[in-house]
Amino acid sequence: MGTPFFYGPALAFGLVVGSFLNVVIHRLPLGESVVSPRSRCPSCEQPISARDNIPVLSYLLLGGHCRHCRRPISLRYPAVELVTGLLFVGVAWRFGPTALAILFMLFASALVVAAGVDFDHQIIPDEISLGGLVLGLAVVPLVRSLGEGGSYGFALGQSCLGAGIGGGFLWSVGFLHARVSALLGRRFPHWPGDGEDVPRPGQADYWLWFPGLGLGDVKLLAMVGAFVGPWGVLDTLLGASFLGLGLGVGWGLLSRNWSTPFGFGPAIAAGALLALFAPLHLIWFRMPMAATGGP
Repeated sequence: MGTPFFYGPALAFGLVVGSFLNVVIHRLPLGESVVSPRSRCPSCEQPISARDNIPVLSYLLLGGHCRHCRRPISLRYPAVELVTGLLFVGVAWRFGPTALAILFMLFASALVVAAGVDFDHQIIPDEISLGGLVLGLAVVPLVRSLGEGGSYGFALGQSCLGAGIGGGFLWSVGFLHARVSALLGRRFPHWPGDGEDVPRPGQADYWLWFPGLGLGDVKLLAMVGAFVGPWGVLDTLLGASFLGLGLGVGWGLLSRNWSTPFGFGPAIAAGALLALFAPLHLIWFRMPMAATGGP
């Protein structure tokens, strides 16, 4: 566990990173640079000065309005900053001032971006999912073995197994769902379109055709597994299933349209964070012991 002295810097760092993540969420799916130009007001296009770009504080001082046009600024921007800051504090509490904490701050940041982009566009950029997967497989085992004094081979095996379970399970669900739906004659609102056939086993697209469940979800869950291992990804799957159900019901009630699609990425991200900070499998194991008065 981390020391309280580490929490303040972690919060400040997280707030600043959260401000940058707002830029990434907006620009990455549009193919725009996340470095330049400077952030602008979405209404009047005026560049935002440094004094108006202080995470959370500037939003409060400006009353949630642009200094130039006085139009309201979405509450989402300070919310992303605050959530990222709190997640960094959580990582600092979980791992302390270690190299592993830096890696899991990157992990939390990737989840925030994936959730935000998927909520807006129903896509998860490969830069986030595949980039995180490479980091989880190449760096996390090394840092774990050095920091915790364990075997690198065991740590690597845990990351590979977690990625395989996460990506493999969701791929299987998507694969079977698409084929059964096609056999039942269901029509999907996207590819294959009019005049196109469902891919056949001899075609490469046959293995990657997931209407109703994007490959981005598969890659994101593989990334999660590479970071949190097999038990963590199972916790993520369980948490994401319940959270996704809740989000789906809430989305349907708010939109009053139960056929409106929404991304599964936010549920995966929330489930992964739940697995990181409150591992469900540990809770399950401890409940029987607590009931019997065990340690």
